[in-house]
Amino acid sequence: MKLYYKAGACSLASHIVAQEAGLPIELEAVDLGTKKTSTGADYTKITDKGYVPALQLDDGSILTEGTAVVQYLADRRPSGMLAPANGTIERYQLQALLGYINSELHKSFGPLFNPATLPEVRAERLAYLTKRYGHVERLLQDNPYLTGEHFTVADAYLFTVTSWAGRVNLDLTGLPNVVAFQKRVAQRPAVVAAMRAEGLLQ
Repeated sequence: MKLYYKAGACSLASHIVAQEAGLPIELEAVDLGTKKTSTGADYTKITDKGYVPALQLDDGSILTEGTAVVQYLADRRPSGMLAPANGTIERYQLQALLGYINSELHKSFGPLFNPATLPEVRAERLAYLTKRYGHVERLLQDNPYLTGEHFTVADAYLFTVTSWAGRVNLDLTGLPNVVAFQKRVAQRPAVVAAMRAEGLLQ
């Protein structure tokens, strides 16, 4: 399998899951500005969506959308317990978490990375994110991870998205459980390996 990624972008979640699952995976970086990969390929020919992640499967087909990619990877190695079994209520609860992170957190960061975003819009997005992180803070009150004692694909996604907070001046000091979660996940060997491979750690 090959993962098309941009260092530190949402594709990091897929990379972390592959590392956690112990799945051999080839990496190919993407310049999202030029839509060229590190080998010079036209990324829009790989996926016309033009954003990461994209996972090329062993049969050559392409799977996109991070929430789908992380579940696919988790299901390749069920013993890793990165996602509950399909058809169980726990799997649907995991999908609800992935949907929340995707729609309420991930997408809300977007305008904050755009230098053309008006100050009032920026302030509104920061306030919205702080409110939405309140739900996450409560989930982490009595558990090390979102669903309890076990690290899952939802934790990989949450860690990745939340790692952007410092870049957009989102203050997390009022969210001690979230801050502790970030520190906890950052120490996992698979996370360290993925971040180092992407050049995010020395």
